[in-house]
Amino acid sequence: MQQEQELKLYQTFEQVNAIDPDFFSKYKVKRGLRNDDGTGVIAGVTNISNVHGYVVSDSEVLSDKGVLTLRGYDIKDLLQPAFDEGRYCFEEISYLLMIGELPTRQQLATFSAALDAERELPDGFTAHYIMNPATPNIMNCLARSILMLYADDCAAEDRAPAHEIETAISLLSRLPRIAVLAYYAQQTKFANGSMIMHRFKPGESTAETILSMLRTDRQYRREEAQMLDIMLSLHAEHGGGNNSTFTCRVLSSADTDPYSAYSAAIGSLKGNRHGGANAKVRQMQNDIKAHVSDWENDDEVASYLEKIISRQAFDRTGLVYGMGHAVYTLSDPRAEICLGFARKLANGTEFEAELQLLERVERLAPEVFAQVKGGKHLCANVDMYSGFVYSLLGIPEELFTPLFACGRMAGWAAHRFEETVSGKRIIRPAYKSTGQKSEYIPIDQRG
Repeated sequence: MQQEQELKLYQTFEQVNAIDPDFFSKYKVKRGLRNDDGTGVIAGVTNISNVHGYVVSDSEVLSDKGVLTLRGYDIKDLLQPAFDEGRYCFEEISYLLMIGELPTRQQLATFSAALDAERELPDGFTAHYIMNPATPNIMNCLARSILMLYADDCAAEDRAPAHEIETAISLLSRLPRIAVLAYYAQQTKFANGSMIMHRFKPGESTAETILSMLRTDRQYRREEAQMLDIMLSLHAEHGGGNNSTFTCRVLSSADTDPYSAYSAAIGSLKGNRHGGANAKVRQMQNDIKAHVSDWENDDEVASYLEKIISRQAFDRTGLVYGMGHAVYTLSDPRAEICLGFARKLANGTEFEAELQLLERVERLAPEVFAQVKGGKHLCANVDMYSGFVYSLLGIPEELFTPLFACGRMAGWAAHRFEETVSGKRIIRPAYKSTGQKSEYIPIDQRG
């Protein structure tokens, strides 16, 4: 009898938590804070960035070329000049997001020095909070580590601008180190690997620090570090409506401490529908390689994509990971930039055929999707190529999403700053009750 009652707890899970889909239409609920036409419900305003992918004309949503601007600057205009000059971009973009303007060379040097000065972790932190216990998912370790750094901050509840900026700089500096250390701790505990703890090298950029700490011989080529720097820059910010940034703003609106807000954002980014999609693309690609004999045959690839979309193959979700976006319709500028650099790195290597397979998926998926489910514009998003680029750089899959978090930390900080200054009201949307009423039953009369 007791076993039957215990089992009931699990058997009724779906039943108890199911809501009649008709209620959503009856009460005009914006599921996922999306309008019926796919556009987002406006939940706030921001000066930080703009994600443009469509225009609304006479109440009709029209597809448009994707554009990403940070503080009004086109992302392509921010990245290309620095790359051409051999400079790293991520620190400059972080400054732009957090401080609000492009830095002079001296301001950038001061900001980079401030990051450099914060890379050290508290005494015993690695042993007590990263290695013991090691976690199978590095994102959880990042979230936990941020919360534990709260305890090391004697002014953790200080909301003054100076402390907010100092905290953000500290986390922006430390997250890459924590991610790499957490990876080796994970490998040691769960994959029979070795714990490698390289010291960081003062004066290295964020991208250089990651490669230097990750590689056993600490060696990397300049173009590799620049490619990783581009990836961090592309991930740095993507509007206030993306799930992790909105999470950060929701917590910030409650007037909680910065550590809690940033930790929650990491928990959101971990999700397979958000930052975790980059690893899912690589898994999907491996699945296609295993089931398609000729990667260069459009018909074979399209046939298998049809099985994926019809929930007959891969993870049976019906999703082609790396395709589609909540805002972008015709193109994702981040994917275009990422693909351009990926081609340069993959040219003439064993990875070239794999990149061509991803490009074939990008080209064929919209047509197959339209045939199976009916069409709307579907473009590749940054996840289509970001995991591939990380693989090109020898970065393990376990670090794909943590590196996304390392980049997005700059955007989260900018949005927290803006929310604390301009929000001034807790974010509290309404949930409509279904109106059910139940009569109380005494405990001895319950069946």
